[in-house]
Amino acid sequence: MCFFEEDIGIDLGTASVLVFKKGKGIILHEPSVVAIDRNTDKVIAVGEEARQMLGRTPGNIVAIRPLKDGVIADYDTTEKMLSYFIRKIMGRKLFFKPRVIVCIPTGATDVEERAARQATLASGARQAFIIEEPLAAALGAGINISEATGNMVVDIGGGTSDIAVLSLGGIVCNTSLRIGGDKFDEAIIRYVRREYNLMIGDRTAEELKICVGTANVNEENRYKSMDIRGRDLLTGLPKTVNITAEESWIALQEPVAAVIEGVKKVLEITPPELAADIVNNGIVMTGGGSLLDGLDMLISDETHLPVHIAEDAISCVAMGTGKALHEMSVLINARGKSVKRIM
Repeated sequence: MCFFEEDIGIDLGTASVLVFKKGKGIILHEPSVVAIDRNTDKVIAVGEEARQMLGRTPGNIVAIRPLKDGVIADYDTTEKMLSYFIRKIMGRKLFFKPRVIVCIPTGATDVEERAARQATLASGARQAFIIEEPLAAALGAGINISEATGNMVVDIGGGTSDIAVLSLGGIVCNTSLRIGGDKFDEAIIRYVRREYNLMIGDRTAEELKICVGTANVNEENRYKSMDIRGRDLLTGLPKTVNITAEESWIALQEPVAAVIEGVKKVLEITPPELAADIVNNGIVMTGGGSLLDGLDMLISDETHLPVHIAEDAISCVAMGTGKALHEMSVLINARGKSVKRIM
């Protein structure tokens, strides 16, 4: 199978879209946000420019995140967003429509998969390929998934956490949780509202998570803190409070515990021979959520297995889509459902 210059891979994430192109690597990394004028249904901004508008738009303009829990929630807006990104990448060369490979969570339904496929084709793709996220993440992390060796990948994105054991180019056992970076942010928002009667936005919660958020509090990070601003629910006035890393740990315990439980469940159903391989190879973590401070150490403590965060964890899935186009025949031969080609 030829790999044309126009072939591109897209990590269509809940929080951000990453695009890989042969010879250039990751050429686009933009938030999955679209700003639309309600009166004219016209796209005002896409990506980072639209993200700046979240929570700050007048009545006639709405900033939309068209993907929720790793799948398409607003088909029309997703199509417009994909079309914008593809045109931005291809420029005048859009006359030669690209082949596009897009990632979906392992837990996506047939309807959700079909929506991703149709949106990709409608946005200007010549052919659409679908690949499950753990496969792409493993390829992007440099794992040779074609061998008869067990490898475990935990991919924590913005909307989902995909946990899978891979061997011979296919997924042996897996689970897909509708828990990711967004649920971490929501947990922080709930905690701040409950403890301080303060309403904060998604962007503030994300900033707090990145700066002082932790899944494993210790003496080194216990007293790290950050000032956050929001609206006091009692007075209605702006207010500033100081949140410590220990408080973020308390806030994040529920979603973090759900991820660890998912890892344990997959390990429980892993065939013994592959489980032995995982003891040697360890667990590989990818995705932006894997960068949460202390999460790798906590999973290692709970499973008694070595845990490694992949190099450039955020870009692993996008890099994997590019490698998947090279290794399409291997993946299709190994397991027909791993990569699905749609004309």
